[in-house]
Amino acid sequence: MTFRNLRITGMCFVLAGGTMMYQVGAQTSTSPVQEGNAQVVNTFRFELAAPMAQVAPLFAPEAERRWAGEDWNPVFAYPQPGRDVQGAVWTIRHGRVDSVWVNTLFDIAGGRMQYVAVVSNRFAMTVDVHVTALQERRTAVEVTYARTALDRAANQHVVELGQHDRESGPEWQHGLEEALGIPSRPGAPPSQR
Repeated sequence: MTFRNLRITGMCFVLAGGTMMYQVGAQTSTSPVQEGNAQVVNTFRFELAAPMAQVAPLFAPEAERRWAGEDWNPVFAYPQPGRDVQGAVWTIRHGRVDSVWVNTLFDIAGGRMQYVAVVSNRFAMTVDVHVTALQERRTAVEVTYARTALDRAANQHVVELGQHDRESGPEWQHGLEEALGIPSRPGAPPSQR
């Protein structure tokens, strides 16, 4: 499976110059809610050798087309024509799975973006993105996925997707590097180039 397919699978089925720091941090929690429905929360972090002003705008549904792969195809219900704004609503279809997304927070200057999605009435999720300028040309990215099963039959799937979320940092980092034109690190494994 290619990077792009992994990225889309993670987003849809869950439910998006210089060298870089390749250390990726991750945190996980799992808890039962609503009489046995699973909830998983995972966070990953990485840094990019690019200014925040270039990185932050890439965490939006329309802009993600640059790095999320050809299967990332948001169809906007609002606004028309589609564009990256707070309150935007769109759908994504991946195979037979439909998801409805809402942009609940979109603050490029402040480095905060948040999305809520419901995937085929099986689970709901939030994707919370924090982008922080570390230096003039270095930006930290922190992404937290929270997924909650809407049906107990989806519990195992939600837990598995949570594991994928926890491991998604290198995929996101690689896609963003390509979109920003950051050269691959010599000798890095393909998932970290």
